[in-house]
Amino acid sequence: MGEFNIDWGVHLPHLGRGVSREVLIHFAQQLEALGCHSGWVSDHVCWPSKIESRYPYTDDGSFAPSPDMGWLDPIGTQLFVAGVTERLKLGFSVLILPYRQPVVTAKQLATLDVVSNGRAIVGVGVGWMAEEAAILGMPWDRRGERSNEQLALFKTLFNDPTPAFQGRHYQLPEVGFEPKPVQSPLPVWVGGSSEAAFRRAAEFGTGFHAAFQPLDTVTEEFKRVQHYAQELGRDPQALTLSLRVFLDPAGVMEADKSIAGSVTQMQDTAGRLSEAGINHVLLDPVARGGTAARLDAVAEFMQNVAGNQTA
Repeated sequence: MGEFNIDWGVHLPHLGRGVSREVLIHFAQQLEALGCHSGWVSDHVCWPSKIESRYPYTDDGSFAPSPDMGWLDPIGTQLFVAGVTERLKLGFSVLILPYRQPVVTAKQLATLDVVSNGRAIVGVGVGWMAEEAAILGMPWDRRGERSNEQLALFKTLFNDPTPAFQGRHYQLPEVGFEPKPVQSPLPVWVGGSSEAAFRRAAEFGTGFHAAFQPLDTVTEEFKRVQHYAQELGRDPQALTLSLRVFLDPAGVMEADKSIAGSVTQMQDTAGRLSEAGINHVLLDPVARGGTAARLDAVAEFMQNVAGNQTA
């Protein structure tokens, strides 16, 4: 954590055209050496060449990656990174709940937290690409309701000695489910930009994870999360507020979705984020020159902006 009272996470290079074992190991270990709080992955399994669903994080609804781009499995990636790091926390931005069978997913997440000795951060969302869910053979109707049930089922599996669950969409007889995650509760950061997502974060989350949103929008959304938390009798101040932004030294991305420009400009932006009550920032580095250039951008940021030094 640097002088801005922010934990700095960084997106891992598990997608793109240069994905490899060596790149992942080097990148993750360098993040740890730089004092970064966490390494993050995103979630896609496969997608058709034609997509009619609207991507929520671009103005025109388009989704930039091409279908032939490499994209490693998010849970598998974090299990691998857990084995080559010691301190780096391991997050998801975000794991799409409707894509997966919940009991199997719960087992994978518990496994990740155990083998990493309590370093998992489970960012979750309901997804946006109906076509991908169809390819995976998973239902898309009532996906918000299904996701809520999955989170309730996770809580039961992770905490009850002999868990059982009876919901509208998922039922589980009394079973053994061991080992439990090391962390109790397991951090769950809910993403999304709808009222249903805000309620979901307040009911099931330990935090709210926004992505590529202007600061004013994020702070207003988090007020909604805190409002629902208050209604549910939870402490609104105990919730983490996380924001994913571009780390963009060259200033080529949208300015209100980035930490960009000179060191002074980046410090000013980080100060505004901190003053707004953001506890965690996920940096998505943008730089010409592949993963080496992106890692250089992170190193310069951590040393010159965040105030951290290499270990």
